Amino acid sequence: MIIKARKESESLKILRSLNYRMELTATQQKYYFNLEKGYEGEVQFDRSTEKIQTECLILNDLLLEVNNTKFQIDSLIIFKDTVYHFEVKNYEGDYYYEADNLLTISKKEIKNPFDQLKRGQSLLRQLFQQNSITFPIDSLVIFINPEFSLYQAPLNMPFIFQSQLTRFLKKLNNKPSVVNDRHKKLAEKLVSLHQPESLFPNIPAYNFGQLKKGNLCAGCGSFSMIVRGKKLYCSNCGFGESTDFAVMRTIDEYKILFPQRTITTNDIYEWCGEIVPKRVISRILGKNFEKSGVHQWSIYKYTSKKEN
Repeated sequence: MIIKARKESESLKILRSLNYRMELTATQQKYYFNLEKGYEGEVQFDRSTEKIQTECLILNDLLLEVNNTKFQIDSLIIFKDTVYHFEVKNYEGDYYYEADNLLTISKKEIKNPFDQLKRGQSLLRQLFQQNSITFPIDSLVIFINPEFSLYQAPLNMPFIFQSQLTRFLKKLNNKPSVVNDRHKKLAEKLVSLHQPESLFPNIPAYNFGQLKKGNLCAGCGSFSMIVRGKKLYCSNCGFGESTDFAVMRTIDEYKILFPQRTITTNDIYEWCGEIVPKRVISRILGKNFEKSGVHQWSIYKYTSKKEN
């Protein structure tokens, strides 16, 4: 049973949008690509754990704090007698292990996920101790990418490679496990301790004026959308969708990038690249958001009517 599902982080959403709408530095772009790749790997692992049929409780993407130290847990699965703690890595290419270090074939040292795993396990144990939780913890690194190879890895390392994942999940699926109120209270406690996300300093400074305007194509990511009747079509790849849906996607992007900025017909008209008529923008806003004010002074609240 999934108790806490994984969601895209606000940092990832913001950087994904900025990657299309402004020029990121090489460092910022690398950071964004790493976030995107990491999230893809975690989602891939989630698809595997969702297939576990034996009784367990799954918590994904926890941000916890103990002794003024924050730490992230990619995935946690609570079984009858064990809590499994997973660090998921979506590395790709050839690496080798030497003297407790993880290196690329070109001998460039990268962050060793085993060190991250040990740190996470230690902090999780401290958190359990502070909250009188007595479950044992089994911590493992999941290398999810089939194009990843690690040479000279010691046999006793807590590593699960993609080629071993099916067998490992089969082993978990065969575990005799019955979850009760004690397990559910543990899951509820961990969810209650989950910290709200803080934006990382790698998010560049930006403002409304400097960003490229327009509706991004959901098919190819270009700004080549044109209006035809009640739909928008991409002249680059041919992808089409209803104008209402395309505009709402672009408004969602606006809300993520500018959470403190008001929503007005004029601003959304400009944000959408001035290709969708203002009367259509106004109709879409009126249909989906709470309105205050009249005519050109109308402001639309972020809380959608559909959410109320």
